[in-house]
Amino acid sequence: MARAQRRRPKPPTLPGDKAHPRLSSKAYAARLQPLQYRMRAIAIAYVRQRLNGIVVVEGGDTAGKGGAIRRLTAELDPRHYAVWPIGAPSAEEARHHYLWRFWQRLPERGRIAVFDRSWYGRVLVERVDGLASEARWRHAYDEICAFESALVADGTRLVKLYLHVSPDEQRARLAERMADPYKHWKVSAADFRAYVLRDRYAAAAAEMFRRTSTAAAAWHVIAGDDKHYARLAVLETVIEAFGKGIDVAPPPVDAETARLAREVLGEED
Repeated sequence: MARAQRRRPKPPTLPGDKAHPRLSSKAYAARLQPLQYRMRAIAIAYVRQRLNGIVVVEGGDTAGKGGAIRRLTAELDPRHYAVWPIGAPSAEEARHHYLWRFWQRLPERGRIAVFDRSWYGRVLVERVDGLASEARWRHAYDEICAFESALVADGTRLVKLYLHVSPDEQRARLAERMADPYKHWKVSAADFRAYVLRDRYAAAAAEMFRRTSTAAAAWHVIAGDDKHYARLAVLETVIEAFGKGIDVAPPPVDAETARLAREVLGEED
């Protein structure tokens, strides 16, 4: 156990309130599409090579998780990826071990799954809001590490992202949602309760990083006050992890397809 602990990477920390890089709209626009096309090439390679990947996106309310996920998946074929928004468990799910519902959503070979919140709810919201006993959420660290270790050992690429915004930015985004009737669906009393409990969530996140950031499944913390910067950082982090050692070159057309193409389209085409 001691040797395993030494192999763990240094856990990340939440950025300071002023440590949030900014990116101009022009720079964002210039970099976004090339990254999305690169992500598409990786996803196609996963289909062709029967690989699978999981992206876990965690973070506080208004941290920009949904917007980042939309940019991450914008160029992907919907047949080959799924986004799983995770809320409170259903009555059926609550009758099982808390990891059961996530096993049901693991990606098949050739597919990518994105979890908008995840099994880390046990050591974040359930811990802070008192929805799980201390004994249960403390035991969950070992359960989660074992779960992720099994996924990685089976060949799954796993990327864990935590988007963080400063209190001023979170407050401004909550106010924006309250002011815009078309954003009322995105806000609830729980969001304001979470804002009041920011310090508790920060402490829970810090312990989560210490206990579950491993060599095989490290956490990546992204400063999220600037949405442009955060969205590109998400793309770059996933691309680096999913693309490492993967041949993304397009495959050649097989001989039969090439023959029929010449018949239908003509030799010159």
